[in-house]
Amino acid sequence: MSQLQAILKYQEVDQKLYKLERELAGSEERKEYVKIKKFLEGAPEKLDSLEVKATALKTEAVELTKKYLETEENLKEFDHLEELIKGGADISFYQKKAQSIVDQLKKIKADLNALTENIKATDAEYQKLKKQVISAQKQYGEVSEKYKAVKTARDAERKEIEAELSGLASDVPAAMMEVYQTKRKERIFPVVGELTGNRCPYCSMEPPLAARNKLTGGGTIECDNCHRLIFGS
Repeated sequence: MSQLQAILKYQEVDQKLYKLERELAGSEERKEYVKIKKFLEGAPEKLDSLEVKATALKTEAVELTKKYLETEENLKEFDHLEELIKGGADISFYQKKAQSIVDQLKKIKADLNALTENIKATDAEYQKLKKQVISAQKQYGEVSEKYKAVKTARDAERKEIEAELSGLASDVPAAMMEVYQTKRKERIFPVVGELTGNRCPYCSMEPPLAARNKLTGGGTIECDNCHRLIFGS
């Protein structure tokens, strides 16, 4: 058996394993398992982020409240405004100054109200996420067992194919098998195909003439587009 025939035979059997893997990957049990697993993996970072945000908002609220009280304190200098006016003080000056302080207080109060709502919303989001995490943790064991059962049900089939592949692998040169397995891990499948009308049989890209000339004598080239191995007729 030639090297090319050996790798093609190996790929033919590997097609069955690839199909099995795709069926398992596309199963509802795996989709649910992966969804919950990813959620639980990302949840701690999200919880930490919300906690940091809530702490920062609370600190900002404390500072804003302090500023409000300090600004409000400034209004006390107008407690004796009537006496100042009787003493000949410029009333327009004090009116403008008082109005400016009142405007500042209104803005600070509005900002404080908005900040308070933001704190409440962040806290609500945090509590909601915590509940979702608790629920997902309870579901994880169940969906994990369901997915495990689906895989176990196909174990005999998978082992039979792998045993056949192991037997065929000895006929394939080590260097060629290494290239094949590398591309297989990169989810490139099928890996090897015959040039069809001077084009790659999988993506229809036409390899350069210089590359096609290397196909004589049973050689292979790599498609520049889909990176599969191509052989000539």
